[in-house]
Amino acid sequence: MYDNILVPTDGSDTAEAAVDRAVDLAAKYDGHESRSDSLANQNASRSGDATIHALYVVDIDAVNYSLGTEQVDRIRQGKLDDMPEVRDAADDATGYVAGAAAAMGVDAREHVRAGQPVRVIQNAIDELDADLVVMGSHGRSGISRALLGSVAEKVLRKTKIPVLVVDAHGEEAEEA
Repeated sequence: MYDNILVPTDGSDTAEAAVDRAVDLAAKYDGHESRSDSLANQNASRSGDATIHALYVVDIDAVNYSLGTEQVDRIRQGKLDDMPEVRDAADDATGYVAGAAAAMGVDAREHVRAGQPVRVIQNAIDELDADLVVMGSHGRSGISRALLGSVAEKVLRKTKIPVLVVDAHGEEAEEA
């Protein structure tokens, strides 16, 4: 049923709460049901289990305020090797997902992209032929959510594939 599960992560405890759900689902669903002509199927795990795609997004809007123009340009170009703090954060976040998947015998791929998180997640869904997104939510409500917005909520509203949102306590919050 699920061949490619996208797990957007920022390395937070909230994001990590979604990892166990994603890995459990990946271990349960056989990858043989996918379309034979899809790029994602060609990259699917040889074990037949669904593949977890860990995605770390360097939020360009957030770093614009804290970094200089030159550093932001490097991030946009994907040149993270010159920026050890950003690279380490990305590696730690996606590495956690890959490690959890490996512990369960599930194939995992790590991806790092720069841009606006919702747009990057939408592009990754298409690029990876994802058929499920599993992500954490910080559980903001009221004014906080109105002012800050919610990546999970926007992904839930804008994607056409199922999105499983897991709250910080590891409980399923919403599914669409």
